[in-house]
Amino acid sequence: MHERRALERATEAYERARRKAFLGRVLAATTGRSNRLLAFSDIGTETRVGGPVYRGLQAVELSKIVGSVDRYTDFDRAFMPIQEFTRDRWQRVGSAYFDDIQLPPVTLYKLGDAYFVIDGNHRISVAHELGREFIDAEVYEFHARVPITPDMEPEELTTANTLAGFLAATRLDEARPESDLRLSEVENYTRLLEHIQVHRYFRSIEDSREFSFAEAAESWHDRVYQPIVGVIRATGILRDFPNRTEADLYLWLAEHLHYLRERHGQGVDLNAAARSFADRFTPRVFRRLWRGVARWVAPASARTMKK
Repeated sequence: MHERRALERATEAYERARRKAFLGRVLAATTGRSNRLLAFSDIGTETRVGGPVYRGLQAVELSKIVGSVDRYTDFDRAFMPIQEFTRDRWQRVGSAYFDDIQLPPVTLYKLGDAYFVIDGNHRISVAHELGREFIDAEVYEFHARVPITPDMEPEELTTANTLAGFLAATRLDEARPESDLRLSEVENYTRLLEHIQVHRYFRSIEDSREFSFAEAAESWHDRVYQPIVGVIRATGILRDFPNRTEADLYLWLAEHLHYLRERHGQGVDLNAAARSFADRFTPRVFRRLWRGVARWVAPASARTMKK
């Protein structure tokens, strides 16, 4: 009798979970926000560094489990079941919960602050429906080259993967770990790589030797990127560009400088380029940027930018 009642309760819970899954799809369709459970394969190989390290048995917050290794099409982002064929397995697991049967811990990958299911998708789904906050898990952790958070949308994960690829190519996360090189538009990482490649060409000529890409990246960071970022920070103009980053503004200023030099010759320095760039925006931005350039950009920095 007790087992039958446990199965009945599990069946009721499954039907509730399926209704929640339907409502989740409707909400996703009306808001445009993704409701998809992340696939571990969505994580680029350059985003996770090295092999997983076993971290032992832990109590993991269910809200931080956002993906799966191989069952990401069976559940939504809230781990509600979206496929009818999950019913039998889900109800068996649910019956065990209601019958107070001790289930083995699930197995998870951890990357950053997010977790992906290796084994135990149905157990996690049932725990969600029953309102649990934590679940026992065997955890294997990868080192993340870039921040990975549980609230990431698929497009944000794509951007993180691209940033990780950029850092893997330049090694700037190792050589200059304090630097924030995030861009708001994923395609612009290619432009940053082009800037480094151009800088590599001129440094190789200047020093009469071939520069490795990693060497060129460090040199570009110190001699080109950082002086412009210094101006951006000193003036505080980033506040006037919501949802943009220092690296975004670097690209705008550096490429505006190149544009001016193409039109007016190599005599145009960063000082003049910054004033021209700022003049396209509000007077308030112009005044702050111009004061910052006059104070922070030395002639040596301007000469460096000519290279």
